[in-house]
Amino acid sequence: MHKEGVSKFPWYVGVNSLKEMATREDRVCVLNILGTESRSVTPVSHTYSGGNIVFGTGPGRGGQVLETPSGDIPVYNSIREGIKAGHKFNTAVIYLPPSGVKDGVAEAVRHNPDLTKIVILTEKVSLNDARIIRAICQANGVDVFGANCLGLADSWNKVRIGGALGGSKPDESLVKGSVALFSNSGNFTTTIAVYLLTGGWGTTTSISSGKDVYIHYGPKEFFNALDNDDRSRAAVVYAEPGGYYESELEINKPTVACVVGRWKAKLTKACGHAGSLAGTGDDAKAKEGWFMDYFGVDDIYTPENPVCSAKGAVVTNIAHIPEALTAVMALNDATPDFEPEGTLALKCWFSSDAGITGIPDDLNPPVVRAVSPYGEQIEALSRQIGAHFPRERLKDASGASMMDPKTQVTKIHNISILDASKRSLEENLVMSLLRGYPCKTGAALANIAFNAFVNHSSAPALAAAEASREAGNSPNTVATSAVCIAGNKSLGTAPEVSALLLELFGGSGIKKASDKFDFSALLKGLSADDNKLFTTDEDDPAAQNITAALDALGAESVFIDFVREAAGGAPSSAALLSGIWTTIAWESLIKKRISKTTIKNLPWYSRIFSTIVGCSVSANKQAADTFCGIPVLELTKEWSFTETAFMAIVGRRPDEKELFEFSTLLGLIISNGPGTISAQGSKGAVSSDGPEDPDRVQINKAFAGFMTHTGFAHGGNGYEAIAFLMDMFRDSGLTDPSDKNHDIDLKAISDKYAQWYGDFKAEQKAVGNLQYKKIPCVNHPIFKGKPVNYDPRERFITKLFEEKGIYNVFKDFYSGLVQSLFDTGVSKNVYCVNVDAVIAVILLKIVWADYQAGDISDTDIETAAFTTFLFGRMIGCAAEIDDHINRGKNMDTRTAASKCSYVG
Repeated sequence: MHKEGVSKFPWYVGVNSLKEMATREDRVCVLNILGTESRSVTPVSHTYSGGNIVFGTGPGRGGQVLETPSGDIPVYNSIREGIKAGHKFNTAVIYLPPSGVKDGVAEAVRHNPDLTKIVILTEKVSLNDARIIRAICQANGVDVFGANCLGLADSWNKVRIGGALGGSKPDESLVKGSVALFSNSGNFTTTIAVYLLTGGWGTTTSISSGKDVYIHYGPKEFFNALDNDDRSRAAVVYAEPGGYYESELEINKPTVACVVGRWKAKLTKACGHAGSLAGTGDDAKAKEGWFMDYFGVDDIYTPENPVCSAKGAVVTNIAHIPEALTAVMALNDATPDFEPEGTLALKCWFSSDAGITGIPDDLNPPVVRAVSPYGEQIEALSRQIGAHFPRERLKDASGASMMDPKTQVTKIHNISILDASKRSLEENLVMSLLRGYPCKTGAALANIAFNAFVNHSSAPALAAAEASREAGNSPNTVATSAVCIAGNKSLGTAPEVSALLLELFGGSGIKKASDKFDFSALLKGLSADDNKLFTTDEDDPAAQNITAALDALGAESVFIDFVREAAGGAPSSAALLSGIWTTIAWESLIKKRISKTTIKNLPWYSRIFSTIVGCSVSANKQAADTFCGIPVLELTKEWSFTETAFMAIVGRRPDEKELFEFSTLLGLIISNGPGTISAQGSKGAVSSDGPEDPDRVQINKAFAGFMTHTGFAHGGNGYEAIAFLMDMFRDSGLTDPSDKNHDIDLKAISDKYAQWYGDFKAEQKAVGNLQYKKIPCVNHPIFKGKPVNYDPRERFITKLFEEKGIYNVFKDFYSGLVQSLFDTGVSKNVYCVNVDAVIAVILLKIVWADYQAGDISDTDIETAAFTTFLFGRMIGCAAEIDDHINRGKNMDTRTAASKCSYVG
């Protein structure tokens, strides 16, 4: 049946006014009504529109219904079946997949002569199918909207046809007013309607045109319908690049055109909507020009440059639309529809200054209460303290460490080990668990906590270590024996005190431990059993040492003060340890860097660190109140833990340069990422205990896993380079490796060795031995192939030492050796000196004088090298253990049987 369209168009257009676009008289059929998108959107549309959907289709789903608040919508297998059941409709909404859209249109047109409108929500309908759809509908007098659109809405009629215009609460977004909307973007149609409210403007009809390549109902049709709608005083158009739909328009009412997508001008593939790819002359810049010509303006409207005319304005930021519209309408002596509702100012529900002071106000907006129910949820979250990490499989993965495969530089909690090498042992141990470095006071408190428990005289852990040592075991096995004794019960009441402090102070509002807080009410609320947690009936010399050290330090801490008062002035060392670690960790907990699980476990980690260092020293060097001849009280009050660890290895206190070099050495050893054997051992130990129940994880066993996964090839191999250097310098007469004026001909030594090694290498190859001995710490599988090669880690440390005025003859020798290897033809290019050489030369320099004096043997140096590795690597493995406890899943490090193979 022939239908008369709007006469001014050479093609069929049925809708002549926006008032006719979406009315209460329209009756709708939805194709694929039970699809995922329709199932959530259609009930809202149906209810908002007063029940305008008569039925839907879904092949094979006939007899089902779509439940809505306004009643069930029946579902039929086909349109023909629905019509046969007596339903009538004039509008079809299509949710079919792209390949089925054409057939769906044909079905609707063929079986319903009363059809006047089709809304296609499907994205990426093929150009060929779009042409056929156009031809079918033009021949049968049907207006098509889309494809790739969200449909039509009318705020006056309270009707929505198609997709989710207005969102899930269209009453709040689509407010009756005088502005018509036409937009290539469905979501931005709603956004613009909401933004207009802040300028006091409501809407009449909103059209989401879609932005597939083929737009069936375009701007020309829209502006004709706008002219014939006496409700609409103005329009807003949102246009994207691509297509000439916006050219040669006749615009008769005030209009604001928002043109976006300048950045897409050089794209060769569509990004976003399929039709937003511009060719020659239809990019965003060109469309801006078209609209500026229509409006008689020469620039883009911005708040700083409000260029507009009575005809309109062009903006490129949707946030500028309300202001631009108000300015244009003022030139037409027109005012907004109502008082502005809300503002477009940034309304932050959350905010964090990350501890940075002096942030300008425009970069530090105030926090506002969120709308319900989010405000209540945020309030509940704000009362929670500590981080909550999502659990995931952590096999060969980590939230603590990562290695850059190009530079081979590892990061712990996003801190490079090169930067970590500038920090002390105690600072890095704290960082490994708190995911950030402590302040000066925090580091001092950590030293007290570590040193107070380093002496293990008469302790079972030292007895176990001594038995292991006497049995001829390696340093890692000795340390493992001690750590296995350091179970949770060895901590006394520390875990209970930490948990109680969290419970009591969790809702206090305290941001830092130094904050002033009246805890008298909390003290009164303690039960008799609670009070017992803070004291002990046993002799507790560590408590006396800690108390003396704390008094000397004079640090302010509400937690330490509380522990002391709760204990009546005589707290146990276990309670003091919990107070110290709660003090150090509180700010990280409040800033949600760490979890409550971590803060409760800190005393255990602390005691294990003390055990690993303390039990590396033989029993004959530990007495009731001395460690390596130093009073434990002095250690606790005056020494850093780095100094104590140095003494444990070398037997004396380091000077300032030695302390810096030793700290650097430990920092370089921290980690090589989660794939290293030592990290795998610690993670596997946590995984097998089941981190999903974190209280069950045996942290000391996890450290045992780290240390049993070190050995002479991983950890003890650093001695190879030291032994090599000892051979090179044994008869050199070297007395002071730090003296640059040593009078030793390093080039002669390196040339002689290079010549020998070249002959040795040739001999081995001649007899077919390709597994000949390599030079320790020379060359690297990553840093090779260039005329001159460098390990960036080695270069970093070399420069650092140069800046500090630190000289090392062994490092100097290594630099000359790689040049000699090249000069004598042993290597085709200059090899790099890798970072393991730096570790070796630092340690050898430290012990050289004692070695030359005969105070320590080759075996002692090998033990020192291995022990040093354990001290440094326990930092990285502590981070892995804590991360796996907080993030990991039970048994997540196992390998599936399908990925294992048998080797016969």
